[in-house]
Amino acid sequence: MVRKLIQIDEEKCNGCCLCVSACHEGAIEIIDGKAKLVSDEYCDGLGDCLPECPQDAISIIERKAAPFDEESVKERKKALAAEKKNENKMACGCPGSLERLLEKGEEKQCVCDLGEKQETQAQSCCSSELKQWPVQLALLNPKASYLKGSNLLIAADCTAYAYGSFHQDFIKDRITLIGCPKLDDNDYYTEKLVEILIQSTPKSITVVRMEVPCCGGLVRAVKEAMLRTETILPYSEIVISTDGRIISN
Repeated sequence: MVRKLIQIDEEKCNGCCLCVSACHEGAIEIIDGKAKLVSDEYCDGLGDCLPECPQDAISIIERKAAPFDEESVKERKKALAAEKKNENKMACGCPGSLERLLEKGEEKQCVCDLGEKQETQAQSCCSSELKQWPVQLALLNPKASYLKGSNLLIAADCTAYAYGSFHQDFIKDRITLIGCPKLDDNDYYTEKLVEILIQSTPKSITVVRMEVPCCGGLVRAVKEAMLRTETILPYSEIVISTDGRIISN
């Protein structure tokens, strides 16, 4: 029979997983980093996933396909629910998107000075303060449990390389989200941040950006998301110079 189904343009798809959450029938999966329709029988053709796609990668077409099978969908949803109970289940099938909190071990000694005079100091001087994974804004699940009521650090990815004490001064006690507004889709960042603000109601937002003009896109994405969601919360913005100094806060 000829009927309506979704069609996914893999060239446009960035594997964000939003369509997976929007599909009530479980017809879409992320496979090899791209959204795919796993079976014609699972797709009702109504297109609830279309408005959720920030890349405009999904459309409705008509083609010959098996009829929508409601019983198969019920079995499919039961199987997906069972998978979600598995603690080792990867978010959307992508290892880089596996949602997890990072536990810190006992404080140890480490060598922080690699010059001629090496001094062993407490690990706090060079240990990671990262609290969660993933950190890439593009990979993050807006409904991740660790986002709820958190203090958010939204940073241009170059800042961690330019500023030497980034972990201790900025990441510590915050949930970290990073991205590059020049190389990535800044409109997508805005949509993702809107979803985070709606779903997670953070306590505060700290933006750390480089002094270069293109980093202003990250600030615009955050402020646009706050305006669209009418979110009022403590906000601070820190600018890092290319030689690693704080030049504005």
